[in-house]
Order: sequence, then structure tokens, then C-alpha cells
Amino acid sequence: MQQTLSFVHRYEPSARTGAPTFLLLHGTGGNEDDLLQLGRMIAPGAALLSPRGKVLENGMPRFFRRLAEGVFDEQDVQRRANELADFLAEAREQYGLPAPIAVGYSNGANIAAAVLLLRPEALDGAVLLRPMMPLAAPAADLGGKPVLLLSGAMDPIAAADSTARLVSALGAAGADVLHRELAAGHEVSQADITIARNWLASAVHKAEAAIA
Repeated sequence: MQQTLSFVHRYEPSARTGAPTFLLLHGTGGNEDDLLQLGRMIAPGAALLSPRGKVLENGMPRFFRRLAEGVFDEQDVQRRANELADFLAEAREQYGLPAPIAVGYSNGANIAAAVLLLRPEALDGAVLLRPMMPLAAPAADLGGKPVLLLSGAMDPIAAADSTARLVSALGAAGADVLHRELAAGHEVSQADITIARNWLASAVHKAEAAIA
């Protein structure tokens, strides 16, 4: 666990030269360790950066405040998204990293979506697991950034209409969006892992080909 930057976090260097970097963002009640194994499974050999959310809800870490289940404090969302984007700038300088691809679950997916819409330069794309629309969509230019959204058809927490609004907002902002609805609830399933791994491998290959 590192604490020298503005977020308590864990950082695992890449296992191979030129490997991408992934930003791992946990759900409510998680911490900087929660998604490390998921990151290793869907992005073998990649550098992993995993911060702990600073907001506490009944002692459980989150990335921003909510007023009730599914009702977000949008002012706090904006503040915390900018705070996280600033941390990414610190971490990139500290560790010599490129802009990462976010892998966020639930609350972590929502803050990743907010960073994409408010500070698009901070991320190179995202995998959003069980996301919802976190704030009124600002004008943004995502310039073809790849974004995968995986929702659960039986999810009792992430409302389908909210997810649909996020898909629409990201597309309108110019992201290259793929939305898949799985036969799952709110928890991450093996199908999520398989789809995310294959999609990430394709997205990284396209990015490397474009650079070459």
C-alpha cells in the first residue's frame, strides 16, 4: 500500500515492456486491494493502479457521496472526479505511466464515467461494470476513446434507464461505445471477465496498431 500521493493506493508495475496501464476502481465498501485479482485476470501483465475511495458511508469507502440508493450528490461527483483525475496526473508522473484505461465496478464505474465526461484527458478508455449515469452530462469530446459497459439484466441496484442514459451520453461525446447486457445481477460474473478480457485485448491491439 502506497500513501505518498493524494490517494491511498496500490501500484503493480507491468510485467512486460510497453504493456498498458489499468486504473482499478472498487465498489462501495471495497478498497485498493479489491480489484487487483480482476485486473490480473482481464489484463495479464499490465500495470495496475488501484486507489481507495476517500468518501466513507457508514464506514465503507466510496468515491463520491450519494443522497440515497441511486441518488447521487452531483456536486460531490464533480469534485471527486476532478480529485481523481488530479491523482492520475500525480501517479503518471510518479510511476512514468501513460493515460490508463479505467476498470470500474459499481460506484467505481460511476466515478470512472464522471472522469471520462469531465476530464477526458485523464483516461484512455474504460470498462464500466454495472454503471449508472453519475451526473448531468456536460459537453465533452471523447475522441473515439473505447468504452465497454456491462450491465446485468437482473441487477436490482443499477437501474437500466440510468445505464441507457450513460450509454447515450458517452456516444454523444464521441466515445467508441459497446454496451452488453448480461444474464446476471449486480455482482461480477465469469461472463463479465471473459468479455472484458477479450474486449481489452482488442482495444489495446487497435491502439498499438494506430501508434505503429
